[in-house]
Amino acid sequence: MKVILKENVPNLGYKDDVVEVKDGYGRNYLIPQGIAIIASTAALKRLAEDQKQRAHKIAKIHAEAEAAAAALEGLKLTIGAKTSATGTVFGSVNAIQIAEALEKAGHSVDRKLIYLKEPVKEVGTYTATVKFLKDVVAEVEFEVVSE
Repeated sequence: MKVILKENVPNLGYKDDVVEVKDGYGRNYLIPQGIAIIASTAALKRLAEDQKQRAHKIAKIHAEAEAAAAALEGLKLTIGAKTSATGTVFGSVNAIQIAEALEKAGHSVDRKLIYLKEPVKEVGTYTATVKFLKDVVAEVEFEVVSE
């Protein structure tokens, strides 16, 4: 059975993808939950028209995201944290503190877009990933220093 996804589904596809699923999965879960619709000819035509109309908006959003990512490249932040004598941070440095440091540097970034590979619990230099869109990503280097 072919269905059109109305939202992102892990391990299946992204919004507006046309995917092939088993009949039971489509009829019993995806369609009743409002996650997908049946890929009829009318629905496919509607999807093509919607994508054509959204193409200009998507291009503008993509250009803005790429400009923001380019502005962050090469940026090095310094974040102060309370530490012990051995250099261990009390608590940890998280996305909120990185977003505040970016704000002070003149870049407005939502904290939900910032990802850390591991918790930052010691003084040192680390890298955070800022994921603006699924294909527009920037790496921000930051240094944790003792206050």
